[in-house]
Amino acid sequence: MGESPSRHIQKLLMSFLKKRKPGQILVMGFLAVILTGTVLLMLPVATADRYFLGFIDSLFTATSAVCVTGLVVVNTGVTFSLFGQIVIIVLIQIGGLGFMTMTSLIFMAIGRRISLRERMIIQESFNSDSLQGMVRLVRNAILVTLITEGTAAVILSIRLIPELGVGEGLFNSIFLAISAFCNAGFDVLGQANSIQQYGSDPVINFTIMALIVIGGLGFSVIVDIRRHHSFRRLTLHSKIVLVMSAGMIVGGALLFGLLEWNNPQTLDNPEFSVPEKMMAAVFQSVTTRTAGFDTIGQAGLTPAGKMASIVWMFIGASPASTGGGIKTTTFFVILLSVAAMIRRHQDYNIHGRRLNEQVIRRALSIFAIALGLIVFNTMLVSAAETMTGDPQTLENILFEVTSAFGTVGLSANVTPSLCAFSKLLITFTMFCGRLGPLTISMALSGGPVKPNAIRYPEDRIMVG
Repeated sequence: MGESPSRHIQKLLMSFLKKRKPGQILVMGFLAVILTGTVLLMLPVATADRYFLGFIDSLFTATSAVCVTGLVVVNTGVTFSLFGQIVIIVLIQIGGLGFMTMTSLIFMAIGRRISLRERMIIQESFNSDSLQGMVRLVRNAILVTLITEGTAAVILSIRLIPELGVGEGLFNSIFLAISAFCNAGFDVLGQANSIQQYGSDPVINFTIMALIVIGGLGFSVIVDIRRHHSFRRLTLHSKIVLVMSAGMIVGGALLFGLLEWNNPQTLDNPEFSVPEKMMAAVFQSVTTRTAGFDTIGQAGLTPAGKMASIVWMFIGASPASTGGGIKTTTFFVILLSVAAMIRRHQDYNIHGRRLNEQVIRRALSIFAIALGLIVFNTMLVSAAETMTGDPQTLENILFEVTSAFGTVGLSANVTPSLCAFSKLLITFTMFCGRLGPLTISMALSGGPVKPNAIRYPEDRIMVG
């Protein structure tokens, strides 16, 4: 007897995947999850009024969820039914952990051994330099996620259940906990203003900020902290992540406080006391690191405040985390290389260690590709919106595109009014931001890196 059609298709699929590089499989995996989510969100049962949500809006929402961004074209709490909201939160969880992590969880649950090739894909998804301990890292990532989200959901429910009732309060607490830890920025409160109504509530504010920070550190750093409990014993990577994260949070809070303190549309809200204004400044500093929740209206930021937010969104979170951006360590390496050049140092040294040249090249490549992508897409969106007769200011479009690339989700109230072409561009930007510009570029390139057969004589050109 011949083999069944399903068996034949499975063999063809496995043969196709074996020829693909880990980066390519990662890209295809995320695309598969996004398209599945798009189809589910287009079903009438996914919307509260039982109508077909258009393909572009469904694709945008699914991509924003899987890429843990939080930009929305429709109000999540009003537009989607319970089924649609569950689909979105599942997509957020898959996107936050990574589809390969979720696949590994299923394999471990059914007792299937994780192959070397699958470990290589996990390595690519966590942006790790070593294959060692990949399965252990997956287990720890899942454990940290469940404990952190569960604890936060309990804390948030204490605040939300008395206000919304048991069912709605508990669901909102779980949804917010997952969305915040995954740095997604989605909410189902239905107010169309994120969590601005809780801008003076310290329980909501500090719980969500804690989730954002923990989710943005990176699973490898969290595991390192759990193992050593001492800053001196941490790896160099963990030290840099912690120092950069703390510096950006504190520096950002001071910067936003300085720029927005007397702005009545943001921090100078009459309902805010001085401590609440300070809390809002800290929240803005934390949320611009790829979270997407806001307690002050982003459209009301001063031009300087928007520019500061754009810089913070561009840098983003840390590697192997639930956040996006070029990453804190990438920015640190660029600063280190600039400092070494200015000080005429041959090596790039930090904490008694010398960084590999390949790391410097990788950081500069990520920075250049990311900056080029943002500038190019900003021009395209600006041109498209001008042609539709509804032009937006360049600073608002740059804010939106950078928010998409950094998988932040903060918006200056531009996204819902964008034309279809601009929505597709923002969708593509979110996808590139979540997977990383270098991963996308390498997935589209040819085979593995090969040594040059010929090395030409060295020469010089003038730069600077």
